[in-house]
Amino acid sequence: MGCLTLFLAEQNFRLTYSYMGMYYRSVARASTTSDAFNAVAEPRRREILSYLAGAERPVGDIVAALDMEQPSVSKHLRVLRDVGLVRMRCRGRQKLYRTNAEAIRPLHQWAATFERYWQHQLNRVKERAEAMARQEPNLKEKL
Repeated sequence: MGCLTLFLAEQNFRLTYSYMGMYYRSVARASTTSDAFNAVAEPRRREILSYLAGAERPVGDIVAALDMEQPSVSKHLRVLRDVGLVRMRCRGRQKLYRTNAEAIRPLHQWAATFERYWQHQLNRVKERAEAMARQEPNLKEKL
């Protein structure tokens, strides 16, 4: 047994959630800029990517459309740029951002591996709803 365990046992402490954190501090969390998957783990970045999928846009448009603060949008765009998911070009003093389809391709390919599962689940829901409708043909009249 380690010293901490002996100390806790002697003091009659119960190991609660607040104590559990001390065991995980040495494990480093993956940086959001380490790869595209970590970058898109944040929901606001996915929103930005979806918004940029339609057209190239300046930061101000992103801020207004997504109702986010400008510094926050800039930080998210920086992360997305660092992993290559968006590209930036300057037009005068204005910076325009657009998605980088080639960098997004691995995300799409990975997600596509689950498409069969999702489609299968949707088909099951549809079949069940149709079966229930056949069992109760007068359901609409009852409502």
